[in-house]
Amino acid sequence: MAESKRLRAIIVDDEQLGRQKILEMLKNDHSVEVIAECTNGRDAVEAIRTKLPDLLFLDIQMPGVDGFGVLEALDQDHLPAVLFVTAYDQYAVQAFEVHALDYLLKPFDKERFHNALQRAKSYIEQQEQGDARERVLALLEGLRAARRQASRLVVKSGGRVFFLKTEEIDWIEAAGNYVRLHVGNETHLLRETMSAIEKKLDPNQFIRIHRSTFVNMEKIKELQPWFHGEYVVILRDGTQLTMSRSYRNHLPELIGKAL
Repeated sequence: MAESKRLRAIIVDDEQLGRQKILEMLKNDHSVEVIAECTNGRDAVEAIRTKLPDLLFLDIQMPGVDGFGVLEALDQDHLPAVLFVTAYDQYAVQAFEVHALDYLLKPFDKERFHNALQRAKSYIEQQEQGDARERVLALLEGLRAARRQASRLVVKSGGRVFFLKTEEIDWIEAAGNYVRLHVGNETHLLRETMSAIEKKLDPNQFIRIHRSTFVNMEKIKELQPWFHGEYVVILRDGTQLTMSRSYRNHLPELIGKAL
């Protein structure tokens, strides 16, 4: 790549060691010029808007505005090529593989860094930023959906705040302006409506069997036909719930899940 076509890059990472590692790996690469380093999402948005980089090394997990928030705050018509730098959950990494330009999973080595950087250069050199932009936009849409489906819920109880993995929940029922989470022998109240909690639950894990009941499909032991087209849903701990006629269309999904 000619000197006049050096790529202008911004590094965004709240950890100094993370930024230093990227700088070290770029030290002998004269085709990339680092024009800014940012330690938080807000500064990153401002730097990207004013400096208009070609390439962004973007950490995902940062306090305040995270990496996804940075991208969502940018002008969608002027997105740089993005290399994600992340120690994020595996489900997100899989999303990167499908949609993103590339990602660097911490800790990464020189070979992995080199491969990701070459891929970024290829996109830019071949003037395929449009394709890269579409990938980033697709990633954003997928991640917005993924973030709406929480893998854990924040529960406040007795002055404590703790995190509850959704996979641990047996079933959920409406309780006025709250929902009641049933987890083994424990129950927890969460100030959410049924429609709000539904948006946070993974539809591959939870199914609605009644207007006031969600159930974790992994916790179901048996289904029994009942009167007037209803079914009794028996959980592994012996709990019996009612699947109303209105939700019988979920039966094939439940049966398929069990196969």
